[in-house]
Amino acid sequence: MTLPTLSTPRLLLQPLQLADAEQIQPLFANWDVVRYLNSAVPWPYPADGALSYLRNAALPAMASGCEWHWTLRPANDAERLIGVISLMDTPGNNRGFWIAPAWQRQGLMSEACAAVNRYWFEVLQRPLMRVPKAAANIASQRLSEREGMRLVETGESDYVAGRLPSQLWEISREEWLTTQQT
Repeated sequence: MTLPTLSTPRLLLQPLQLADAEQIQPLFANWDVVRYLNSAVPWPYPADGALSYLRNAALPAMASGCEWHWTLRPANDAERLIGVISLMDTPGNNRGFWIAPAWQRQGLMSEACAAVNRYWFEVLQRPLMRVPKAAANIASQRLSEREGMRLVETGESDYVAGRLPSQLWEISREEWLTTQQT
């Protein structure tokens, strides 16, 4: 299946490709971007971190049909990468994202999540979306609440910032469909 470009009122979500590493590297190597991400992200971020991740993990997972990754780009500046959003066919971890700090707090990630949620539930026909997060990531919690997700589990997980309280949020396809009718 070829991954389509998705769009929102202010964003283009283009399928991730190897050439994106050049723009990802300086944006992603930022503590404010990575601190609440899974501890599998190396820190300090290596000089070839983006290229290695794309070449060895993300692109092979896309080719195998178990992950779907898009770059986030302003609709009026499609050459400019400002973040990444991903869907994963991993139990307990179906969506992840990051956006450069200069682009945060503008509602852009809410738009991106709406687009990929639609893809998850309508195109991939998945019955449930589960999204883990650090409890300290209040902005991410609020986004999940606005989407109609509910908190289903708490615990601790390892993040780039260390071992932290964690949360698992979820929404079923039926619940998501209900939110789309209002």
